[in-house]
Amino acid sequence: MTTDRRTAILEGAARVIARRGVRGLRVEELAAEAGVSTALVYYHFKDRAGILRHTLEFISDRAERYTADEEGPTGPFDPRQELERSMLLEFQDRPEVRENSTAWGELRASAVFEPELRSELARAGLTWVHEVAALLGQACPLVPAPVLTASAERLTALLEGLSTRWLSGALSSTRARELMRDAVAVEIGHLARRWAVPEDASRYGGHP
Repeated sequence: MTTDRRTAILEGAARVIARRGVRGLRVEELAAEAGVSTALVYYHFKDRAGILRHTLEFISDRAERYTADEEGPTGPFDPRQELERSMLLEFQDRPEVRENSTAWGELRASAVFEPELRSELARAGLTWVHEVAALLGQACPLVPAPVLTASAERLTALLEGLSTRWLSGALSSTRARELMRDAVAVEIGHLARRWAVPEDASRYGGHP
């Protein structure tokens, strides 16, 4: 029961932030949204900063669930397909996905004015970058880790920008997916060309 109520509060916080922004989050409204007392909100999360911190963790975990591994029509995805799929699933016209993306964007933007959010956002963002870099590394196994990280940073930054345009109606989900798919192809193509090992060089463990 305690876990159910805690989850209900976090779900309510994501909804309120997506609807009213971080600055519009009031504990009284959150309690009403979640169907609990304000005392219970404070019991679980101590203060407003705690609510925001745990809501960020909650929406990050929820994003992982709706982009979780699954098989394609002919079997498991290869590394490139899995990378592309995980990024394109961020542009779904489903209420949960739109709510999640909106709340993430609101938390990201609010960090400019609320320094206590910055370290948590940086940690969540770094985790995401490392996950994308790991997928890039599976698709391009000869590429050094720092180069993969830089590529992942570019892709995740682009995804956040496209997400903002999609949510604001400047881009359709279809167009956002097209642009993201093109970006993945460009990054992987660049990595493959730069770090490919010619047959005669590979015999001696050399790189171009």
